[in-house]
Amino acid sequence: MRVFLIDADNLSSPGWVDEAFKALEAAEGSLAVRRAYGSAENLKGLADTLRTWAIRPFVNLSLSKNTTDIALAADAMEFACQQPAPAMIVIGSGDADFVPLVVRLRERGIQVVCVSEASKMAPEAVPAYDRVLYVGPARSARTSAPSSAPAAAPAKARRPAPAAPPAAKPTAKKAPAKKAAAKKGEPVAPPAPKEPARKTAAKPAASADGLTVPRILVAVPALEAGVWLPLGDVAKALRDGELLGKSALSTKLFKKFPHHFELRPAKQPNEVRYMPAPASA
Repeated sequence: MRVFLIDADNLSSPGWVDEAFKALEAAEGSLAVRRAYGSAENLKGLADTLRTWAIRPFVNLSLSKNTTDIALAADAMEFACQQPAPAMIVIGSGDADFVPLVVRLRERGIQVVCVSEASKMAPEAVPAYDRVLYVGPARSARTSAPSSAPAAAPAKARRPAPAAPPAAKPTAKKAPAKKAAAKKGEPVAPPAPKEPARKTAAKPAASADGLTVPRILVAVPALEAGVWLPLGDVAKALRDGELLGKSALSTKLFKKFPHHFELRPAKQPNEVRYMPAPASA
């Protein structure tokens, strides 16, 4: 028996999960047990893929700490204790948190394979596995992405430049009074042209709770490319940057900025992209 357990909070792109199943079944044969663990939001984004491959979803508890890894590890050890034990257990995650689990499974004679995106694979976890199968692009960053591609590895965050303060109005100097004894015919100097008023920098769009679009772009720099990114990957980056609560929905956050972010599909969004404002003349 072969078991495939997916950490949907880490391997959250429908395209890469589909690619993993095709590669595993071509190399190893049929996967008897197929489960995906994650938040309700990430599992919702994988709804079509779960239905296509008959994967059982397991929603983690909404607590202050992420319970996905523990739920996956508990089920993996339960499978390892069965008689007969699985010949292979595949873990769909690049997190280093699973290394102690992998060691225990290998001690029981179970072959352990990892499936992960190259940009999310922890280097220290690679030697623990019998084999690592990479899905998606090999490089960690890219300039464009297909509709099912996951978020590129974030580049170094750039802080938005502070808005320039409005230019102070120059104090008008009073013209000296004309001398009563001015000579006739003396030319009068024309008045100095008025300096055009400077435009003040536009304030960044903000929601009712004070969260601005630049803060979102700092947390997820890959959005600045204007390409479609998996909503689950973007939500994880926002939570890591403490811009989104553990149980909060990223769809509600992006809908506060309809002129800056677009979601698709409309019914059950699983992708988002940034729409830069057109440059003003």
